[in-house]
Amino acid sequence: MSSLSGLNKSLVVLASLVIVLAGVKLASDIIVPFILAAFIAIICNPLLKFFARFHIPKGIAIIIVIFLVVGIGMSIAGLVGQSMNDFSQQLPTYREQLQSKFIWLVDTAAQHNILIDKQQIISLFDPGKMIDMASSMLTGFGGVMANIFLIILTVVFMLFEAPTITNKVHLALDDPEMKIKQIDRFLESINSYLAIKTLVSLGTGACASLLLWLLNIDYFILWGVVAFLLNYIPNIGSIIAAIPAVLLALLTQGPLIAGIVAVGYVTINTVMGNIVEPKYMGRGLGLSALVVFLSLIFWGWLLGTVGMLLSVPLTMVVKIALENSEDGHWLATMLGSSDEP
Repeated sequence: MSSLSGLNKSLVVLASLVIVLAGVKLASDIIVPFILAAFIAIICNPLLKFFARFHIPKGIAIIIVIFLVVGIGMSIAGLVGQSMNDFSQQLPTYREQLQSKFIWLVDTAAQHNILIDKQQIISLFDPGKMIDMASSMLTGFGGVMANIFLIILTVVFMLFEAPTITNKVHLALDDPEMKIKQIDRFLESINSYLAIKTLVSLGTGACASLLLWLLNIDYFILWGVVAFLLNYIPNIGSIIAAIPAVLLALLTQGPLIAGIVAVGYVTINTVMGNIVEPKYMGRGLGLSALVVFLSLIFWGWLLGTVGMLLSVPLTMVVKIALENSEDGHWLATMLGSSDEP
């Protein structure tokens, strides 16, 4: 009887989860801007604490932070938008050039008795789609950012409410004294993870743009922004971010420069991902490679382009919440990487 009741409970939980996910899917147009606003607010919160040290009034500090975010965002958006327009116009030419180089590679292989069906391989593998992937991702992200007024307004209210959120969560619990340490650790872990990840991603994007600028690669700011956004996706994101820049370097500068770009990207991501990030973040927040890939698919299906870009931070929020729950700690362990203590 107890096993039957346990089975019924599991079925009810699964059914409830399906209903919730279906609701999130249908309401993604509203939920996605809210999620973006929440992440922006969490990232901006350390700036408010910094201004508070100088006894700057909270309202003025929030205005300064919002002006900084909007100013920097509009400047980058203007540069990236112009690059996107130019790149979109040149994209058909780039695709033709990539196609011709790919055909040349197949012909060269045939000369060495490596026979490949040219038409079949081309139909299965279109090199131009590699560039289209990053371009489409930026376009989808830009579509969400069209609601910039709603996002900024939500960020302002979130920043005003930030200091009281912890107290409200404590008061909402039946036994706040028992849970207070777990809640504080949960909120602090989320703030720390997002702040460190954003700074590391900014450094990755800046280094990528500098590398491409030194090598005279077109649209270096655009590819730097792509590297910044995709750095939120470990392993997979760095590969996707490097492909368009390497292919463009191959077309415009030749194989040698393309090789240098590839090595440069590998070096940047190795230093940032394996040295800088673990030094400040620690090893207790890792996810397994399988979970990273599955979370990319899941959040991308659920929330679109923004879900793909924020798949790992969203999964990290779930993992941190499970780590602070006695019933869910085992699942957090399953989500973690194999080298976690």
